[in-house]
Amino acid sequence: MKTKLKDNKIFRAIIIPICIILCFVGQFIPSVNGLNSDAFGIIFIFLGVLILWLTIGIDWPSLLCLFALGFINSFGFNKVIASSFGSSTFAFLLFTFICTYALSKTSLIKRISINFINLKVAKKNGYLFTFLFLLATLILGLFISPTVLFIVLLPILNEILDLLNIDKKDKIAKVLMLGLGFSVSISSGMTPIAHVFPILAMNAAGIDIASFKYMAIAIPSGFLIFILTYFILILLIRPNFKNIDFSKVNELKNGLNKLNKKDIIILVIFIIILLLWILPSFFEYIYLPVYEFFNKYGTVMPPLLGTILLCVIRINDEPLIKVDDAFKNGVPWGSLIMCAATLALGEAIKSDQIGLISFLENTLGPTLNNLPSILLLIIFIIWPAIQTNLSSNMVTATLVATVASTILLSTTTSLSFETIIVIIGMMASFAFATPPSMPHIAIISASESASTKDCLIYGSITMLISIIISLIVSYPLGLLIF
Repeated sequence: MKTKLKDNKIFRAIIIPICIILCFVGQFIPSVNGLNSDAFGIIFIFLGVLILWLTIGIDWPSLLCLFALGFINSFGFNKVIASSFGSSTFAFLLFTFICTYALSKTSLIKRISINFINLKVAKKNGYLFTFLFLLATLILGLFISPTVLFIVLLPILNEILDLLNIDKKDKIAKVLMLGLGFSVSISSGMTPIAHVFPILAMNAAGIDIASFKYMAIAIPSGFLIFILTYFILILLIRPNFKNIDFSKVNELKNGLNKLNKKDIIILVIFIIILLLWILPSFFEYIYLPVYEFFNKYGTVMPPLLGTILLCVIRINDEPLIKVDDAFKNGVPWGSLIMCAATLALGEAIKSDQIGLISFLENTLGPTLNNLPSILLLIIFIIWPAIQTNLSSNMVTATLVATVASTILLSTTTSLSFETIIVIIGMMASFAFATPPSMPHIAIISASESASTKDCLIYGSITMLISIIISLIVSYPLGLLIF
């Protein structure tokens, strides 16, 4: 242990100074072959911060990114702040996290999952019971951030195992534990609501895709991946459900608090937010004036309105949520700070004054135009799928979407740019195979029910399924929508 700790300190002592130097040295390189010194500065900042994101963490390296960008001559600190913390995307995520935090503090999530497994059909056999428990997870995950959802549902799973007298090392427990984690990951790529990875991909690519259009591709794709993953877990692990009395799960209802006025009001507020996000997109094709009326307010308005209502409405002389509590416990600041850094970095990369895009169009465009479109499509599906299962989802979404937008916009390919960015956002979310991929996968790997090897084997199979579905379902759906 001491040797590992010492090695880690040595590694940090070497890698951190090198990366910090990279972040500031590029802008002193003179112009070469059409690349000016500011362009070199951006490239070196990107490389330095990327290495830190992959090896050290996402918090302070993201702040370093913002600091270094401020010294780029044609960018400066005012643009850094305006394009990061001052962006509508940052505000959208901040207020959305506050609203989903309020929802997670109610008994609604627990109540929905317990009611699912108490359906009559769920008690008929273990296969239906397992399917409905995982389906409840998938549905809840459409609107709740992955880590929060997993932390809320894990105690329920442990309670189920105890009530049914299922050993945590039993195959049934393995299926339920892996299924819970995989369902959480799949759901996090199916909507851009309270999920940072699709948002990061869109911002890195410099495009804004309506929630309805994103979900029209991602929800069918995610549901197919979920179904196939369920059957893979059942067929390969082969749990034995005989002699299990599933009627005992009725006892879980005893621990449920009754729905109170506070829970109902929070639910109504959250439904209003969802409707304001989703419904206007329908009117784009039905009655354009309604779409234009709501669209001009952007995506920030609904969660901002929700946050205000949650703070203003009081029950028993107490607000539904307290802002300081939500900021402290409901907002993943590390993720938000990285989002701010990627927003600023993306703005710098796209800047006409810096000229990186035009340089790549002139140099890479002719070569990439000779590549078959199907090959580019396969690359941008497989790359994020593999990287997100080995490293940070946020780094994957940012890096792959940045490269994809740069390459695709500099070529005359017939590929649907918007569809590929949607797929990258999805694939960056679909992390199953290794502990570094997502916090809840790390928790599963260290549990009694599943091991790191289990996650690697079944997670890799699920990753392969997601690649195939993205190629044969997601992309064709995108062609119909965009």
